[in-house]
Amino acid sequence: MTQPPTIAQALSEVGPRLKWLRTARGVTLAALSEATGISKSTLSRLEAGQRRPSLELLLPIAQAHQVPLDELVGAPEVGDPRVRLKPHRVNGNTVLPLTRQPGPLQSYKMILPTRRTTPELCTHEGHEWLYVLSGRLRLILADHDVVLGPGEVAEFDTRLPHWFGSTGEGPVELLSLFGRQGERMHVRARPTARTPASGG
Repeated sequence: MTQPPTIAQALSEVGPRLKWLRTARGVTLAALSEATGISKSTLSRLEAGQRRPSLELLLPIAQAHQVPLDELVGAPEVGDPRVRLKPHRVNGNTVLPLTRQPGPLQSYKMILPTRRTTPELCTHEGHEWLYVLSGRLRLILADHDVVLGPGEVAEFDTRLPHWFGSTGEGPVELLSLFGRQGERMHVRARPTARTPASGG
């Protein structure tokens, strides 16, 4: 089976790396053979690239040189797993895009300020799913006026007149999944009817 170029390249560089390491430390093939139990001919063929490197050969060599195994293999560095997201200000809200690739569904983390209490209903194509992380979210959807707390979810067709914001008690932190073509999410939950929030 053909190996990916990066793996094949790494394996092809093992022999020269082994020879450089041995000679840089002033170690002879005979001395390395005695330390590892690997024959001189095998070590020589390994350094010349005529013998396929294996764990059975590389582990005792790494132990003899007292270096990590990945130093012999030249394993690529693991990329930084941290994702540096840049928040944006949209109509006074802090919006943090979580989706890094274009596609039909986009995800966001949003922080709505306490002062976002005046309903301004809108309509547009799409489908939205909201999950409240903290605070109390007021959602107006057509004839419904409900309040959701942490851990509660709402899902709705954005072609219906809608608006969401704070109840005025504090900021609201939430996750939003939005599909422009009206895709429905896999998780479906409808908010339970509550008493309309006061002061909105």
